[in-house]
Amino acid sequence: MESKQAPHIGILGSGSWATALVKIFSENTYRLNWYVRSEEKLKHIRAFRHNPQYLASVSIDLEKVALYQELLAFIRASDILVVAIPAAFIHQTLESIPAEEFEKKWVVSAVKGIIPEFHAIPARYFHKSFSIPYDRIGLICGPCHAEEIALERLSYLTVGSENKEIRNTLAQNMRSHYLRVNESDDLFGSELAAILKNVYAIASGICSGLGYGDNFQAIIVSNAMQEISRFLEAVHPIRRDVYSSAYLGDLMVTCYSKFSRNRTFGYMIGKGYTLKSAQLELGMVAEGYYAVASLMEINKKFQIELPILQAVYRILYAHSPVKKTIESLTLDLH
Repeated sequence: MESKQAPHIGILGSGSWATALVKIFSENTYRLNWYVRSEEKLKHIRAFRHNPQYLASVSIDLEKVALYQELLAFIRASDILVVAIPAAFIHQTLESIPAEEFEKKWVVSAVKGIIPEFHAIPARYFHKSFSIPYDRIGLICGPCHAEEIALERLSYLTVGSENKEIRNTLAQNMRSHYLRVNESDDLFGSELAAILKNVYAIASGICSGLGYGDNFQAIIVSNAMQEISRFLEAVHPIRRDVYSSAYLGDLMVTCYSKFSRNRTFGYMIGKGYTLKSAQLELGMVAEGYYAVASLMEINKKFQIELPILQAVYRILYAHSPVKKTIESLTLDLH
């Protein structure tokens, strides 16, 4: 993005987190573009100024927010593309778009998931599939839930990029009386941590569903943090503070919060729901379900000790008995 004028920011997606981001950015920018794939949902937003499916309490200022249903027109109208759709749908959404359409644009991931077709974090997918330089790629990560943004409860986010200008621009356009924004140059580590924490939230939910208490939850979270640290150090070894909010904070809120869809998904599995019934009951995408298979594939190269991640994989993909798998896992934790 080369223009010195205020950039046109575009939000790609219409789920709960995308809707929260529309609220955040529209409070700070004079014009925001919003891509809504569903014609029915788009018509409802135009008529009633709120998302009928997610965060219905959030009022959409249509004097600031321009709605798009045609993807290419949306991309061309936006200088900064904030991608906020589930990782499992990113490739099928974007694969038909020519790489040249992303030239001179910044692409920012707000996904918190892994692209399953390529076992790739979003930053790597954007770089490899569309030739977007890493210094034009950014990240928005937690610890933060969309529902608390809607309620304007004090929250903290982290924006990450190797490019300081991207970090500064995002932060300036997101800060508000209820939102603090930190900046990080650890694009890869922050994104990997945001993906990993979803898997550990599933583990936390499974254990809760099985009846394990708060004492054991502390063990799960502390061991999960150790696994995240080992994974990041092996895959992208740079100096970072894994106990800062983008890493430990994001892990904690995803493992403990009632708003965490990954924890809720795991809780249902622990309670005896079948995989299919848990997915249907949840009604939203649990990113950790897709991520765990890709993370296991990535770990074939690194051979990192990840007992919690491996246990979740066995439960979700190898159909191992839930109770026995967790009982076995408890022997590996400390």
